[in-house]
Amino acid sequence: MANVIAAIAVLSILGALFGLVLAVASKVFEVKKDPREEEILSHLAGANCGGCGFPGCSGCAAAILAGTAPVTACAPAGPENAAAIAKIMGQEAPSGERKIAFVRCNGGTNAVKRFEYRGVHDCISATKVAAGPLECAFGCLGFGSCVQACQFGAMSIGPNGAAVVDPDKCTDCMACAHACPRHLITEVPVSKKVHVACANQDKGKAAMSVCSNSCIGCGLCQKECKKDAIHVVNGVAVIDYDKCVGCKLCTKVCPRDAILPVATAEEKEKYKAIKKAQAEKAAAAKAAAAKAADETAGTAQ
Repeated sequence: MANVIAAIAVLSILGALFGLVLAVASKVFEVKKDPREEEILSHLAGANCGGCGFPGCSGCAAAILAGTAPVTACAPAGPENAAAIAKIMGQEAPSGERKIAFVRCNGGTNAVKRFEYRGVHDCISATKVAAGPLECAFGCLGFGSCVQACQFGAMSIGPNGAAVVDPDKCTDCMACAHACPRHLITEVPVSKKVHVACANQDKGKAAMSVCSNSCIGCGLCQKECKKDAIHVVNGVAVIDYDKCVGCKLCTKVCPRDAILPVATAEEKEKYKAIKKAQAEKAAAAKAAAAKAADETAGTAQ
């Protein structure tokens, strides 16, 4: 009995001693946490979507505090929270228009299929099978990896089989862009409504053969734009949103309906009639000027 009591006493003393050592160690080696980190965290979205590129919201807060991420790193938090974070960091509130995600593909069911894919319903998995089921190497596969990645219900597969964004729900976290194996998703200013819905860099016949909605780099949109806001780059039209005024002239001359919003047949015909009338008027004016010049020259002789 005495031995049992002694053992218990020794264990109790050792437990108390180790507890004291651990308590002292926790104080000596304590990592001081900046209280601003919790403040920043309170202004983040809390979705842990990973769109910022950091491991969850706590990782984002730590990165902002360390200066390795901007105060706007959490797009879903919105401009008001970004301003609050800037105040915590002693910076000026960020300014600029809100942006949203945009899928650069309007192909979907209009794209030519190489084979019928029957595997895991996931875009990344589909690309592992002979580089994907589409003839277009740039097209949306439509298996919804972006939809699964979006924590805000802003992504869906449209009626034509390609991914689309709900601008009212999109927070610009860009988690969808990170999930897209074909890098089709970019961010655009929310106020802009004209977009090139194609990323195919093949030219002419090659692009035409894989999708009925593909941009073929013809340059008609570039020639028609009065603001120099659209250019063919690497075989595909690209919009300069700083210059675009949303006149939609490019949509009316695109022969492939690759620029959104797609102009109706009536709109295109009406625009052709206007262009024809303008051309005839210009030709008549040129002819009249030439005739006047001839008459002046004849009188001078």
